[in-house]
Amino acid sequence: MPTDGVHPTEIGGAGEPLVRARGLLKAYASEPVVKGIDFEVRRGECLGFLGPNGAGKTTTINMICCFVEVGSGTLEVFGEPVGGDARSIKRRLGVVSQDNNLDPDLTVIKNLLVYGRYFGLARDRRLARAEELLAFVQLEEKRDAHIRTLSGGMRRRLTLARALISNPELLILDEPSTGLDPQARHVVWQKLRALNRAGVTMLLTTHYMEEAAQLCDRVLIMDEGRIIARGTPAGLIEEHIGAEVIELYSDDPAHADAVAVLEREADHVERAGDEVYGFFRHGDRARALLPTLAEHHFVHRRATLEDVFLRLTGRELRE
Repeated sequence: MPTDGVHPTEIGGAGEPLVRARGLLKAYASEPVVKGIDFEVRRGECLGFLGPNGAGKTTTINMICCFVEVGSGTLEVFGEPVGGDARSIKRRLGVVSQDNNLDPDLTVIKNLLVYGRYFGLARDRRLARAEELLAFVQLEEKRDAHIRTLSGGMRRRLTLARALISNPELLILDEPSTGLDPQARHVVWQKLRALNRAGVTMLLTTHYMEEAAQLCDRVLIMDEGRIIARGTPAGLIEEHIGAEVIELYSDDPAHADAVAVLEREADHVERAGDEVYGFFRHGDRARALLPTLAEHHFVHRRATLEDVFLRLTGRELRE
């Protein structure tokens, strides 16, 4: 698969590009962090940007949001070059940042009303839109509460509502569920799926591979400033991993025979510490090994997008 450029599977069957990058590059102090990437975000889709820390995805997002100047190459948002009229682009964007940047001195409803003023919405329209969004994110009962009294999940849902106040054409979500417990995370996912079904275009960065698999029509995987893989979650799993995985825990010498069997029968094997991963393109081959491994400590499961991510970017810890 090409590392950059538009892959053949990305052409056709989608809306026109809202974001188009060609040869996009950004460097800080002569150190390139985004290295000549090509991609598009099409109307109506949810596109995921995945990558380890330092991969360049946040810098790419910041260029799209007009927060950071483009180094070289071309970047167009809504058909306009970034670096031109930033205000024209920003008024059509909704941004959910990683940080909790709600105003702690204001109530829930006032956070939405004040933000709506930045987009020139009339007061009656702002109020109606704010009430509508509080219902959407299930915060009606917290309408007059102060931000400091909200849970983390409530704050993330309010941040999402705030990003939607202007009916943006493109919603940018920078790790929208970081720090949330599983219940709150799934509520956020439900809301984002509902928005996408309603036609909202979304660009998502996340470290949760399950989040990307749940929400994204396509994903781009970045590493060291380059796009190293792209496609649908299911397509990437099929291409790089296969159908099923056996994880064998091999710290006990008694597991040596089982490890040898896995290394012989799997299509691909990786080691990480005391774990051995066997990847199987055909699930029946993996299932045929289960009686042989019955006395050993192992997990048998479906292949996931996280397997793809770790296979392509490595299992070493990134700081």
